[in-house]
Amino acid sequence: MEKKTRSTLSGTVIKNNSAKTITVSYKRMVKHPRYGKYLHQTTNYKVHDEKNQAKVGDEVEIVESRVFSKTKKWCLVKVVKKPETGESAK
Repeated sequence: MEKKTRSTLSGTVIKNNSAKTITVSYKRMVKHPRYGKYLHQTTNYKVHDEKNQAKVGDEVEIVESRVFSKTKKWCLVKVVKKPETGESAK
């Protein structure tokens, strides 16, 4: 019997108000079944962030994991990119 591979997604952190929890926005394009037009769809995931390392605006990689709470089923793998600040332009 083969082992299931975990789903991996990358998205943007939109909220980090709670302790050890962040909200990640995952955007994708889906083709409309009848008209063929591509539409943008956004899904927000609650993600477990053990070390509180992700901040709002960070690009992160998340992986499907065990159930942490009623709505939290994803875990943070790594912070891919931090947002650039305008301080260096001065």
